[in-house]
Amino acid sequence: MKRRPEPELMDGPEQARAYAEADFSEPNELFLRLLTELAPGDLDGCRALDLGCGPADIVIRLLRRWPRLHCDALDGSQAMLDLARAAIDALPDVVARARLLCDKLPSGRIEPGAYDLILSNSLLHHLHEPQVLWRSIRAAAKPGALVLVMDLTRPASAGQAAALVETYAADAPEVLKQDFRNSLHAAFEPAEVTEQLRAAGLAGQLSVNVVSDRHLAVWGRLGGE
Repeated sequence: MKRRPEPELMDGPEQARAYAEADFSEPNELFLRLLTELAPGDLDGCRALDLGCGPADIVIRLLRRWPRLHCDALDGSQAMLDLARAAIDALPDVVARARLLCDKLPSGRIEPGAYDLILSNSLLHHLHEPQVLWRSIRAAAKPGALVLVMDLTRPASAGQAAALVETYAADAPEVLKQDFRNSLHAAFEPAEVTEQLRAAGLAGQLSVNVVSDRHLAVWGRLGGE
């Protein structure tokens, strides 16, 4: 199935709220489980960067699991960050360790070479130029930084995409069903992401892995220049 890009930002208040109220606990916990397996007991005290944080569910889970970790979280949608701010402000054990940044990639608000851990979930398929993500990760990482990027993977056919929507979003509001359908069509195949990493000079450091029937993940550690 040919890739069909979608808008880069989910910046409408209705769309943002529907996304924030949806139950993404299963893929978000998959993301945290992968991170725990990659770095068991290794993250307290780290400085993390979450690219495309949305309403910050993963940021909150991350900061609760590792109580000495700090996280900068960037998203281009102010509507999403307004929801993230409200959720984080309600958590006294989290609020002082989270900094929200409204900007698109490439962002001058990200401190170069400053992060021990760089995360991104469900951002890659939104990007019309995916190299902006890999360049941003490379610029922000400290030597030895751990990277975990998870995203949807594009199905082989429109029929398979429709079946995934029916399986995972049958009872969701129509705006979310349409978003999920559009995102599956906009997602990259594993071989395409592998080529992106090769073009970015990251192929020897990051690897592409299929982690569910609809997700791929890219992980590894970045060496120094």
